[in-house]
Amino acid sequence: MLVLLGSGLFYYATQKIAYTWRWNRMPIYFAYKDKIEIRSEIEGDVESISISGNEASITVKGLETAESYTVPADGINVEEGEYISIGDTLAAYRKWRPGLLVIGLWITLKLSVMATIIGVLIGIIGGICRISANPALKWSTIVYVELIRGSPLLVQILIWYFVLGTVINDLLAAYGLGRIPAFWYAVASLACFAGAYVTEIVRAGIQSIHRGQTEAARSSGMSYAQSMWYIILPQALRRILPPLAGQFISLIKDSSLLGIIAIRELTKATREAVTASLQPFELYLFCAVLYLVLTFGLSMFVQYLERRTVIT
Repeated sequence: MLVLLGSGLFYYATQKIAYTWRWNRMPIYFAYKDKIEIRSEIEGDVESISISGNEASITVKGLETAESYTVPADGINVEEGEYISIGDTLAAYRKWRPGLLVIGLWITLKLSVMATIIGVLIGIIGGICRISANPALKWSTIVYVELIRGSPLLVQILIWYFVLGTVINDLLAAYGLGRIPAFWYAVASLACFAGAYVTEIVRAGIQSIHRGQTEAARSSGMSYAQSMWYIILPQALRRILPPLAGQFISLIKDSSLLGIIAIRELTKATREAVTASLQPFELYLFCAVLYLVLTFGLSMFVQYLERRTVIT
């Protein structure tokens, strides 16, 4: 019923603005054949063309030097003895390349997986520190959690990229160590943001386990770290999987904010495609479907893990 209602609203909206649907152009945003041209870098004559199987070698001899180019045999555009200027096309062929939506989907997936792994590690450490008897660890974690949860993710992304990124890259450049790409600041901002929420989820999961189990583990000779790793955390994991799944589904959608620092994730790639094609309805519908595939896949995976942990 909701699908029919949504379809009707889309149809009504497009009729009101006289929108022309062009579904036939959508495949190029997933994969397309790009024309690759191999051009001469020197001026001279084509000295020889030798063909071996599917490849050919073209040698261009100039006044002082000669250059050889390996090209597809069926894409040669020149003949032996022909005069070539700099930039002339020696051969051309077509090669399959990923479209904008596939590139954006892949970057979103990489960002989300990396940020999720780092966020879980931060959350586990933070959750243990949050219930620690050491006041320095406990209050440092509380400050971190409240600062991150109390400020917008967009502001945090800007701080990571324009403030911390500028300082770190300037220090690295001063010592001749190069620069860190914006991609890693994007991962750091998402991981730091997710880590604050996972910290509270882990804390609640640990505290939901009866204290007697910790006392029993300690009385059997285990250290605090051993009792936490072997007894408490495995049980807490079963209880925190559903809220963790919800957090990481939100993280995938939150990655759409990274376009502000020129990360070509799925939403930014879709905007670029819309700007070039003027097809907002088709492209944003596909963008929504791709996000749904990612989030639904993660949800199914977490449900599978829940069943496995219950069985074991």
